[in-house]
Amino acid sequence: MRGLTHRAVDEAAGLPPGSTSNLARTRAALLELTLDHLTEQEEALFAPLLAGGPPADVDTLVDLMAHLAHLQLTVGRERTIARYELALEATRRPELRRIYDRSGRRFREAAVTVLSAAGSTDPVRHGHRLVAFAEGVLFDAIAGAGTEPTPEDLRLGLRELLRGMLG
Repeated sequence: MRGLTHRAVDEAAGLPPGSTSNLARTRAALLELTLDHLTEQEEALFAPLLAGGPPADVDTLVDLMAHLAHLQLTVGRERTIARYELALEATRRPELRRIYDRSGRRFREAAVTVLSAAGSTDPVRHGHRLVAFAEGVLFDAIAGAGTEPTPEDLRLGLRELLRGMLG
């Protein structure tokens, strides 16, 4: 988090010095902007879950979600780590906590929509548990004591979870 400065963003983006501070005047504003940007990137990654309506059959849903989780652990690893850094920062900054929680609600609402289409008898509870499961797997692979799961490991875990939820 210490490396996230206005100057560092200007340099990384190839912008003239001071450009970022014109858009985000304070450190808090820079953190909020960063979280909003990460959320937009992750929403774009998850858009296929809802494109053309969420998949109603469990196997298609499992394959798609396992693929997305694997992307978050591989090509999106830095973005996932940045989101975890911001989550920890949000525990210390109430203004960032509100934004982080709003962002999280959008993903939980998408999970509720997907599980409702798949026939869940309690899509709100199941959607929240699905997000918690996915976050736990990602966190364990990135920062925990676990190993990075293979795509097949992800499929197996998601299949077991979703079959338990959906019957």
